[in-house]
Amino acid sequence: MRIIFNSILIVIVISALNGCFFSTHDNQRWTIEPKGTTSFALSRDARFALLYSKEHQLVLWDLNESQELAALGAQDPQASTVSRIRISDNGRFAITATQINFAVWDLAWTQAEGLWSISDGLIRDVDIASNGDQVLLGLSNGKAIYVNLVTGRRLEFLAHNEKVNSVALSPNGRFALTGGNDYKAHLWDTNSGQILKTFEHEQRVNRVALQRDGKYAFTSDGGNQAIIWDLTTGKSLSKLSSFSRQLIFSTARFSDDGQYLVTGTPSSRIMIWQTDTGKRVDGFEAEPLKDTRPPRAVVYDAAFDSQNRVISGTSAGIAQAWQVDY
Repeated sequence: MRIIFNSILIVIVISALNGCFFSTHDNQRWTIEPKGTTSFALSRDARFALLYSKEHQLVLWDLNESQELAALGAQDPQASTVSRIRISDNGRFAITATQINFAVWDLAWTQAEGLWSISDGLIRDVDIASNGDQVLLGLSNGKAIYVNLVTGRRLEFLAHNEKVNSVALSPNGRFALTGGNDYKAHLWDTNSGQILKTFEHEQRVNRVALQRDGKYAFTSDGGNQAIIWDLTTGKSLSKLSSFSRQLIFSTARFSDDGQYLVTGTPSSRIMIWQTDTGKRVDGFEAEPLKDTRPPRAVVYDAAFDSQNRVISGTSAGIAQAWQVDY
């Protein structure tokens, strides 16, 4: 009986440490698309949201003013489902993508700059530089493609030999970080295609992120290996500390100063981590889509705002503000 009791107690303690410290109490919320979304992106300062739904296509919101700024409409003539959205670091441009094509948008003028198709693989992830001219694509055929849309220069990065799951582009477009099913993440130069650093994992790499000043990189895999790297030394700075057997992230973003990392999961959770220690500072659970079973929402994006809050955007079509207890 004592052994059984101790086992039950251990399970209860681990469950409490791992799950019960996720607050569901938000500071503010914006229900933008009640029927849900397939993609949702936030600007770096968490002011603007760009999301896609089958009902209303692409819609741009100003969260500070709690109002819709523009209905951008469909990405292509076929009104294909948009599965990836990323807003540039300066908030001026955005890239949206289906599995076979992508568009670049000037958000200041709320209009498309162009539509481009991909023929040799399916698009799995995208990113865009602050000038709106340079984009990075991760494809199902193992290629990462960098394109300068103004000059037409195209660089195919072929170091991955399996699907590229996640990509990140520095704000100036000079450096790329890509992670794939080959258990590797590569930091490389978009001018030369030269690999600068390689980060090894034990399982498939499914999420990468770059700190905007180039101080840190983040890579995580399909297990529980989630690592923050010091790009000056190329060595591991910290590993995210969790009792979970798996740490699968659907989004990750550093704070501007690099002191914190916010992550989101496919199962509603938003977590804030201290960069230098890897310890979790706070955690929240996003509102699921109404009447869904199981009651979960994919956290597509999260960002730090100027009020000591984290804003999340999810598949429920809801943005939520969370007060962070640092």
